[in-house]
Amino acid sequence: MNRVKEYRLNVGKSQLELAKQIGVSRQTINMIENDKYNPTLELCLNLARALQTDLNTLFWEE
Repeated sequence: MNRVKEYRLNVGKSQLELAKQIGVSRQTINMIENDKYNPTLELCLNLARALQTDLNTLFWEE
């Protein structure tokens, strides 16, 4: 479970906008949001930066 979709919507970005910002396809963002793709650490860091949060908040439940 991750919070990518929640944070993406909070910053007002579409999947395509986020994907372009971090250099992946829209489909990759969709698969991450639906827990069908396990992103690399580098991709996780890029997502966290783009979504203005940190890895723990984005990918691990408290």
